[in-house]
Amino acid sequence: MNINSIKTYIEKTWDESAVPALMDYIAIPAVSPFFAPDWKSSGFLTDTLKLAETWLKGLALKNSRVQILSPEDRTPVLLVEIEASGPANKEALLLYGHLDKQPPAQGWDDHKGPWRPVIENNRLYGRGSADDGYAVFAAALAVKTLQVHKIPHGRCVILIETCEESGSRDLNYYLEALRDRIGTPSLVVCLDSGCGDYERMWITTSLRGTIVGELEAKILSQSIHSGASGMVASSFRIIRRLMDRIEDSKTGEILVKELHGPIPDKRLAQIQTTAALLGNSLISNLPLVEGALPTSLDPVDLIIAGTWKPTLSCTGAEGFPTLDKAANVIRESTKLLLSIRTPPGADTGPAAEQIKTVLEKDPPYGAQVNFNVLKHAKGWDMPEMGSELETRINKAASLCFGHTPCFTGEGGSIPFMNLLCEKFPEAKFLVTGVLGPQSNAHGPNEFLDLPYVKKLTQALSLIIAKP
Repeated sequence: MNINSIKTYIEKTWDESAVPALMDYIAIPAVSPFFAPDWKSSGFLTDTLKLAETWLKGLALKNSRVQILSPEDRTPVLLVEIEASGPANKEALLLYGHLDKQPPAQGWDDHKGPWRPVIENNRLYGRGSADDGYAVFAAALAVKTLQVHKIPHGRCVILIETCEESGSRDLNYYLEALRDRIGTPSLVVCLDSGCGDYERMWITTSLRGTIVGELEAKILSQSIHSGASGMVASSFRIIRRLMDRIEDSKTGEILVKELHGPIPDKRLAQIQTTAALLGNSLISNLPLVEGALPTSLDPVDLIIAGTWKPTLSCTGAEGFPTLDKAANVIRESTKLLLSIRTPPGADTGPAAEQIKTVLEKDPPYGAQVNFNVLKHAKGWDMPEMGSELETRINKAASLCFGHTPCFTGEGGSIPFMNLLCEKFPEAKFLVTGVLGPQSNAHGPNEFLDLPYVKKLTQALSLIIAKP
């Protein structure tokens, strides 16, 4: 195996082929269905799959089949089937990614934008570049590299969905419908996670769950003059009191016991290793305003807070006029969109019901209070990967990055990971990605670090090679 030849081939193909295609992908406003009810009529999700399909056909994977599937009332997917290099190579692999995107967000630099691809300082900016547009290119190129260098590999199936940012609502349907074509993979690779820095490969060992819901407090049938303040409670004050039932606003501690869970000893040890490695960069990489502090100055506490503790965030609001149109009135209602992150072990179904009970019971001043749970998904804790796979990962990461990999949890959610574990109970799992410091997925100025994605593709190619 000529590692230098592999590196050169992957770097060249990314530069000459994959990056231009990824830039075209960024220009497509393929917002996920939860945020774009007109997704079907706009055709943007399908456009991303057609773009990937065209690129894949140009890549000319041997013994492969590329197909877009779009049943009625389902979000479309792209399925790529690549046969094993020989009959003796019986290992089967499933590689996952997605092409739907988060909404554009506000605050992009003047010369950048969500649908305006820009390369600056070896970083490709644009919505979906790192979350998760790169995945289909990295997965296919990893296999093609093995074919070009005549390195044996097992049967590989690449599944690219367009509903991940909306909770992967159609993924179970496709896993069932495509059961015979997917087969029984011994390794499932998910390319939709993060990295703690751009110096080494990062393996995700856990993911938090999520509960998203709308909390509304209504006190009036219509807005009235603020001269009545003091006689009628503000709906905003009512909603503040309601939120105090589930979160200590001074500490951020979540007060609903169903949202907590223990940290396994092995994960705590990995957290301590990661904290020692990253140190104060955990703080310096946060875009804090001048003089602001994080919730803790201890790297271990920060990682625990961001990966194994529940948190509450308000991500949207209704009922407020813009400042230039705000009159002296008491508004009739306030509605907030709440995003609650849960530890990997929390059962989000019962937890969501408990939150609803706590918020709606005995409302202040008899106000009309409703908590509408929009979606919830359990977190995930990685099954044991075994020494053989861990050795392959260590070797590949060392060759491609010059460092052994780091194993750590992520604070975000990948809702379908538990589903994949249920569907493929005997499989090993490798969850990794490119969302590193300041890459800002879901926010403005999202970027893909190009040197990093090339190294990750190299490592992935070596990992999926037949040992």
